[in-house]
This record gives sequence, structure tokens and C-alpha cells, in this order.
Amino acid sequence: MTAVEPKPAVHQETFDSLNPATDEVVGSYPVHTGEQVREAVDRAKKAGQWWASLGFDGRAERLRRWNAVLSRRMPELIDVVCRETGKPRGDAQLEIVLAIEHVAWAGKHARKVLGRKRRSAGLLLSNHTASVEYLPLGVVGVIGPWNYPVFTPMGSLTYALAAGNSVVFKPSEYTPGVGKWLVDTFAEVVPEQPVFQLITGFGATGAALVSAGVDKIAFTGSTATGKKIMAAAAETLTPVVIEAGGKDALLVDDDADVDAAADAAVWGAFSNSGQTCIGVERVYVHERVYDSFLGKVVALTEKVKPGTEYGPMTMPSQLDVVRRHIADALAKGGRALTGGKDAVGDRFVEPTVLVDVPEDSEAVREETFGPTMTVAKVKDMDEAVEKANATSYGLGSTVFSKHNGQRIAERLRSGMTSINAPFSFAGVATLPFGGVGDSGFGRIHGPEGLREFARTKAVARQRFTVPIQLTSFSRTEKTDQLVSRLIKTLHGRGKG
Repeated sequence: MTAVEPKPAVHQETFDSLNPATDEVVGSYPVHTGEQVREAVDRAKKAGQWWASLGFDGRAERLRRWNAVLSRRMPELIDVVCRETGKPRGDAQLEIVLAIEHVAWAGKHARKVLGRKRRSAGLLLSNHTASVEYLPLGVVGVIGPWNYPVFTPMGSLTYALAAGNSVVFKPSEYTPGVGKWLVDTFAEVVPEQPVFQLITGFGATGAALVSAGVDKIAFTGSTATGKKIMAAAAETLTPVVIEAGGKDALLVDDDADVDAAADAAVWGAFSNSGQTCIGVERVYVHERVYDSFLGKVVALTEKVKPGTEYGPMTMPSQLDVVRRHIADALAKGGRALTGGKDAVGDRFVEPTVLVDVPEDSEAVREETFGPTMTVAKVKDMDEAVEKANATSYGLGSTVFSKHNGQRIAERLRSGMTSINAPFSFAGVATLPFGGVGDSGFGRIHGPEGLREFARTKAVARQRFTVPIQLTSFSRTEKTDQLVSRLIKTLHGRGKG
């Protein structure tokens, strides 16, 4: 079974998907036009009504069947991910496994989170019942990234589907094959209607999706592109959820397990070639354990080999960003303990540990999105928190401390914090995922993720009439006096 795809244009433009490690062409895909995008959204509107009519149980059953396909055929999907991103098979499997966990949770818990619930009607309207429920929005447009082409977009599209919406998915132009595989396998378990459709192309195709009549846009990508999407969506008051970049910090207190903290820093900074929105880019270490931590980090980093532990830079233009950040750090007095000025090659970047880097340098202020980290010594965690928060971003963060982790985490200006382990919040399906500031707004995952793709519906129902009619021109002065005395009795006892 193959998913319904937009009707080809008379002269359909196409583009190639390349393996970034070899430049081998691994697939060719259409550049869908604005008209084709609108046609897909129109089909999705009808399909969404059918999908919503299945109810929570019907949708949950289809999602369970899809999850079974994802699990059984995971090696196929791993192959596609590896071909289009160049990442190691183990890393591809990890993101798929995490995505499978989220599909399972969203389908199972949608009714509990979104179903009708009773609310108190209060004393004045005690003759009423009150309830609230969360209904499907309609059509959700999802614009996905290339760095985690399964895990990241699935955090939006899975929760949107579980909430009863149809989805039109525009994957990154670097990973269209992953998007096609997901859409095609979903169609195998939902063949009746085009509930989940694929559109492919470049920025113009994504822009067309924003203005094509969708009921919400879920975007993952750069802050700059996120702002453009918001501006376009504002023209039609289309709501958006934005998951943008980060400049995430890892804090190491003096009571931390230094071995574990060093391992987390190295993996957090260099896995996926540093192309991780929640990746570790800055590290602030208590002066009492700084030397020990730094020695362990350097020793571990020297064992990390590009092409083995992580793949190439997927987007060639990012090589220039990484090169610029390293050069700026070194020019301002920083030192490279590994990697350095010659770290950036044609496809791969050597893992680079930078120290003595000023806080106003590009490597500290801007998102690098490459296998680098800056490590700075601080006198205490107050200084660490102050420096960690001195950024326009606010996505993830990590704290290592045996006794103070929770207190430190509460002070960090970020949407998520992991204590004594890297990125664990991303793998917990019950926890919302998202940021603040330049890292975006809105949430995917967890109950908040389900509600993100639903509209709140409040209903008040009068059960029986009462002599006191508040919302009627028949209301008398005597009624007003009675209500006034009642309110004073209930709420007028406090000192003021």
C-alpha cells in the first residue's frame, strides 16, 4: 500500500537526496508546488473528519498497528536514516526506539488526557453541570528537521494523529526518504483515507503549507526560519508551535560524579556530530572539580573518531559555521585541547574541546550545531547558573550534582533539565518537550503535547431552573440585593 501523493505537475521539478558521507544519490523526489500543497490540505480536511470519527479507541488501534510495523521493520527504517544522514546505525536505532515509545504513549493516553471531564459549576450556577473536552483542530502541518528525521517530527505528528487530526508532513529536503517511509507505512494500516500525507521540496514548499489552510503548524528548525513561519502564519491567525535551536549548558557541581559528568558531556556534545538541538555546547564546572573533569573529558574525546562514533555534517553550509566559531574562540584567547583550527574537514569535523573562551565569543553566544564544546571554570553554582542563563536561547540543560541537582535545575531558564544523565527528558514520554525565548514555544510530548494539537471546548448545561435568574431581563432588584449579600458572605471576610 502506498500513500496518496500530490498529483504530479505537468513539468514536475525534482531534487535528489544525497548521502552526506559520499554524495551518492539515494533518491529523487518532487518539488511540490503551492497548488499541489493546497490540494493535499484539501484532501486532508476530508480525511481528518473520517479519522476523528473513529474516536479514541479506533485511532489508538491504528496507531498500535503502525507501531508494530515500525518495530518489526525497524532495520528498513534504519537503512533509510543512515543513507540520508550518514549517522551510525546505533544512533539511528536509538531515535527510532524513542519515537516508538512516544507513538505507544500518545495512542494509549489520548482518551484520558483529551476526553470530556467534569468541572465544578460553582455556587451561583449550582443548577448547571460543567465540562471540558479537547477536540481535533482539523489539519496539522508538520515541518520536520534533518538531524533527527524520525524522532523529532514524530513528536508532533504522532500526538496530532492521536488527538484526531490529519497531518500533512513536509520533511527536510535532506531527509525526504525518511518522511516517505513513515507516510507509506502508516498508509498500510490506514488505507481508507489520506490521513497522513507527504509533501516534499524546499523552503517554498514549507511556506506554501503555512498558507494552505491548515489549522496549525508544528515547526522544528532554526530560530530565523521559525520567525518567518510565525510572520506568515499571522496573516491567517494560524497557530504555531515552534521548536527552534538551543545553546544548552551542562553544569557540574563540586559533589558531582565526575566520571559520569565527563561521559555525559562528551556524548552530549559530539553524538550525531553535534547536530542536536539539545546537545551540550557549553559546560560550567565548579573550580574544585574542574581539573579532574577536564582531564577525563579530554581522555574520552581522544577516543571519539568521526566516521565511527558519529557521521558527517549533514548540511554542508554548517561546516562554515563551525569553522567560524572555532576560529573566533581561538582569536579571542581560547585554547583547543582537542580538535582546533584544523578540525573542520570537507565532510567531518574532529571533536573539539575549547577552554578559556570569553563569554562574548561566537562559540558561547551562538548555536554552533557541530561537535564542539566550551568548558569554563566557575567558583560556584551561582556563577554557573548566571552564565548558563545569559543566552537568548532556553531549550534544554543538564546538571550533575549528588545533592543540589533539583535546586539548580529549578533556577535554569530552559524548557527542560536532566539531572545526572544526558537528555533523559527526551525519552520520557510523559514529559513535555520545548523551550523558551529564541528556542521557541509550545510543547510536544506528554499530556501537553496532546493538548497542543486540540482545541478546548467548554460546555455548561442547565439541569433545572431556579427562582433566581441572573441572565434575564426579568431579574429584579431584590435578586440583585440577594446576590450581593451572598457574595459578601462568601468572599468578603478577608482584611483589605
